[in-house]
Amino acid sequence: MTTTDTTMRALVLEDFGDLVLVERPRPAPGPGEALVRVLATGICGSDLHGYTGENGRRVPGQVMGHETVGTVVTLGDAGRPGAGIEQSPVPLAEGDVVVLNPTLSCGGCERCARGMSYICADRRVVGVDPAISAAFADYFVVSVANLVPFGGETLHGALVEPLAVGYHAAVRGGVGAGDDVLVLGGGPIGQAAALACARLRAASVTVSEPAPERRELLGRLGVDVLDPGAVDVAVEVIERTGGLGASVVIDAVGSSATLGTALAATTAGGVCVLVGMAAPRVELDAFAVSTFERTIVGTFCYSAAEFAETARWAQDHPELLRALVSRTVRAEDGPAAFAAMAAGDNPAGKVLVTFA
Repeated sequence: MTTTDTTMRALVLEDFGDLVLVERPRPAPGPGEALVRVLATGICGSDLHGYTGENGRRVPGQVMGHETVGTVVTLGDAGRPGAGIEQSPVPLAEGDVVVLNPTLSCGGCERCARGMSYICADRRVVGVDPAISAAFADYFVVSVANLVPFGGETLHGALVEPLAVGYHAAVRGGVGAGDDVLVLGGGPIGQAAALACARLRAASVTVSEPAPERRELLGRLGVDVLDPGAVDVAVEVIERTGGLGASVVIDAVGSSATLGTALAATTAGGVCVLVGMAAPRVELDAFAVSTFERTIVGTFCYSAAEFAETARWAQDHPELLRALVSRTVRAEDGPAAFAAMAAGDNPAGKVLVTFA
């Protein structure tokens, strides 16, 4: 596809199950915004479920994509250093490689004032809100406040967003030195959570994952793995911890079955973190929560500080992040990649769509 100076390629969700590469007008940055040239964007599980129509969070006609890395092409006037309205925590320049924090907040509500802008009542998310310029395209525009410089291997920038989700989950669980942690689910978010727990110096990190290719990937990350089809995960974890159970369990699946396993595997007074979103409703054993004083913690994304911290960590650990990328495809092959994944061809790690 040939484009002009005023157009770009974009992967458009024409209908559920139908993604098409089309030519669209190139957006222009307004005050306080930047035009970003996309280098690579990861396919999130929410994108895949949006593609199939399963999650109700994407609509036909929109461009998806929020796990991305790119270069700053143009800064709107208020986004330029010295313009008097410098919104970015780190001043940006044209040509900088940046990663996107896709959560847009009002900045003025009570939640934002408490440092919880990621759950702002007026929160909008790039790649979810169809009215916002998104990252399965050659270019997008966004507030400079949502861009963080990235100095690592370029493709690894597209991993920062899911890594930040996993890091926030571990932080919400209070993971620290001495903790025995169990992660349920070894997909990209489970992988991110496991790395985050190691980053926070947990004493042990074990991941339960049924897919052998994902267990192999997790082994390369240096964590212990369990096959839930071969062992009773809760019993095994309790045995490994001297009869106590895990101090923190992170459920990166989010089903009634995995939450049940999480509660059974958690020590008395321990914490279960729910980050997986496999089902909108789950059942749980209330007595397993109350009589053992276990705490269930919900987690969704991350603070701006956690996102920036994760970007810095990611650029310093390329050897770990290389294992997380299973496949890269060109933009023109994006529709086929989505179709294959929707049909069950899901690799162990992340699939990245490249636009440069």
